[in-house]
Amino acid sequence: MVNYIWLFFIVGGILFSLFNGNIDDVTNALFNSADEAVNLSIGLISIMSFWLGIMKIIEKSGLIRVINKILTPIAKFLFPDVPKDHPAMNAILMNMSANLLGMGNAATPFGIKAMQNLQELNDKKDRATDSMCTFLAINTSSITLIPTTVLGIRAAAGSQEPTEIVGTTLIATLCSAIAAISADKVARKFSK
Repeated sequence: MVNYIWLFFIVGGILFSLFNGNIDDVTNALFNSADEAVNLSIGLISIMSFWLGIMKIIEKSGLIRVINKILTPIAKFLFPDVPKDHPAMNAILMNMSANLLGMGNAATPFGIKAMQNLQELNDKKDRATDSMCTFLAINTSSITLIPTTVLGIRAAAGSQEPTEIVGTTLIATLCSAIAAISADKVARKFSK
């Protein structure tokens, strides 16, 4: 469906510019946008490499275990159906840690692994369990303490103060996390 919407906008824009005699502006905009996209992508490579390296250092130094220990009581509260020593719990904790540090790309493999492990605990394979729904709600709410990816994009786009969004991001992610967890808990009560 999204592809059809994009096709409608692109074809509609080209036809509109043809009728108004502005096709040169469309051509210039196409090439300028492609140029900006390449520059932005190359700028992001260095930032992503830096933060993925930091994540590796955090993992190797053992700091990730400390973060996991801090998050364990929260994870037990959110996922009471998942046994403490099950691989799903470890994948959930790693995913939450990476998301808290704003490393969405590093969190994705842990999120996929967590869902696979949660599916192993699922008795009805064609339906999502409560824990799977909770995990999805938390990931969708995007809990982030340090929005490193957004900071990187803002820096690569030439922002004068890329870190000025940290405070508002904290408030926004806190509100979204509370809303997601509350909605999940309410939905759990009504589904039983």
